[in-house]
Formats: sequence, C-alpha cells, structure tokens
Amino acid sequence: MSSPFSSSPIFTLRHYPLTLCCIVLIWVLCFCSPPSTGLNNVIGIDKVAHVLMYFGSCGIFWMEFLRHHNTGNKPSAKSFKPAYFAIAVGSFLAFTAMSALVELLQEYATPHRSGEWFDLLANATGAALASCFGALFAKKKSHK
Repeated sequence: MSSPFSSSPIFTLRHYPLTLCCIVLIWVLCFCSPPSTGLNNVIGIDKVAHVLMYFGSCGIFWMEFLRHHNTGNKPSAKSFKPAYFAIAVGSFLAFTAMSALVELLQEYATPHRSGEWFDLLANATGAALASCFGALFAKKKSHK
C-alpha cells in the first residue's frame, strides 16, 4: 500500500482536493470576524461548531483516503489493522496540531480574535471522532 501522506504536492492535490478545501476554509474562517447571529446566546454553540468543523474535515480526509487507497484486494484484517490505526493517529494528530497553531495565531497574531483552550479541545474532539469512525469503517470494509 502506498503512503497516504505522499510528499508529492500533485499527489495531494489530485487525491485530497476536498480535504485541502476544508483546511483552507478553516484557516479563512478562523481569522475572519464572526458575524453576530441569534445563536450567539446559545451556550456552547461555538464549541459545537468547532467539533462539527473538524469532524467534517477529518471525515472528508477519511472518505478521500478510502476512495484512493482501495486496491480491490482483500488482505487479512491482521495485516491492515496497524495501517488503519496509524492513519487514525496521524489524522488526529495532524488536525489537532493545525488547530493548536490556529489557536496560537488567533491569540498572538490577531487583534480581533482570541485563542481558547476549549476551542482546541472541541477541535481535537471532532478530529478524534472522525479518526475513530474512519478507522472502524475502514476495518469493517476490509473484512468484506
């Protein structure tokens, strides 16, 4: 199985375009001033948005990964388990690291945004959920 994190930019653009669009969208949204809406009074709504944003982005990564790494061969579950676990850990760490960087930049590089630990926790929760679901789905798919 080829590496899902190939160093070739063309490989990444060709096989992970929706993931890259989500990442760009996250970066743009995180540095814009959020509009005032009627939902601002709902306690925790921003944390729900953070969980959904990172769950969706990491989930899209898994969809693209599974679509482009399905060889049609059905190897044994034992041979695939470590690979799926490693991809799950890698995707969780990558999205969480990006979230940490965004929060640090919001705190120290922008006058109109502030970094929050609970935003980072919400983002990591979304990435963890998507990574777990992705790995479980991939494992289940490999058993068919």
